[in-house]
Amino acid sequence: MNASPPPPTGASSRREIGSLVALALAAAAILVFLLLVDAVRDAREIRLDRAILLALRNPADLSDPIGPEWFEEVARDVTALGGFTILTLLTLAVAAFLAMTRLTHAAVLVLAAVGGGTVISTVLKHLFDRARPDLVPHATEVFTASFPSGHAMMSAVTYLTLAALVSRVERGRRIRVFALVLGIGLTLLVGASRVYLGVHWPSDVLAGWCVGASWALLCWLAARRLQRGGHVERVGPHGLPDTAPSAEVTTASPSRPRSR
Repeated sequence: MNASPPPPTGASSRREIGSLVALALAAAAILVFLLLVDAVRDAREIRLDRAILLALRNPADLSDPIGPEWFEEVARDVTALGGFTILTLLTLAVAAFLAMTRLTHAAVLVLAAVGGGTVISTVLKHLFDRARPDLVPHATEVFTASFPSGHAMMSAVTYLTLAALVSRVERGRRIRVFALVLGIGLTLLVGASRVYLGVHWPSDVLAGWCVGASWALLCWLAARRLQRGGHVERVGPHGLPDTAPSAEVTTASPSRPRSR
């Protein structure tokens, strides 16, 4: 009679639950994106998009976003955090740091995640080729198609991927939560700034968030699987490669004096 497999440990069970939750969130994000695609293809413009853009402008002068002048400049600074130049420099800096600390495969994984997200964003923009909002004047320069928002998508990919990396480096729960909240917060701020500046429809930003978050989740799941298989370095408690062997419980018998 074959013995039944041992029950999963608490840590293993939590990992499986975490993977299932991540898959469910990624699937939900992709579903919302597909719903947005249908809406955009039908009308090329969603009624709620117009209402939100107009609500963020001075009714007497649509070229003037609501709020003081300094707030508009702050919005430009925030939107730059999701720009190609800033995200590229940040990604290269993180990858270089990982490589210098002998986390070479982790560095390659970060580059692949952000690089893959960039390719997906470019392909989707060319595929849908949605025009930028012409309802209000743009408060900053734009050069590509509108759907989905590249700033919103790549902010989600980059900042959420880096937040996940920090959660693998740090053992403290508060630091992991802080990194995740910071990554989500930066992603939301960048996307909101695009709408405030009038360069994206709100549906563009929501679509970018959905695709970016789902890609970041899938990359995180791939990283966990590769780490368990030994293909990507595990990170120790101080951000260095965890080279310690797996713990094995051994019972040493007490030494006995030799008989003479």
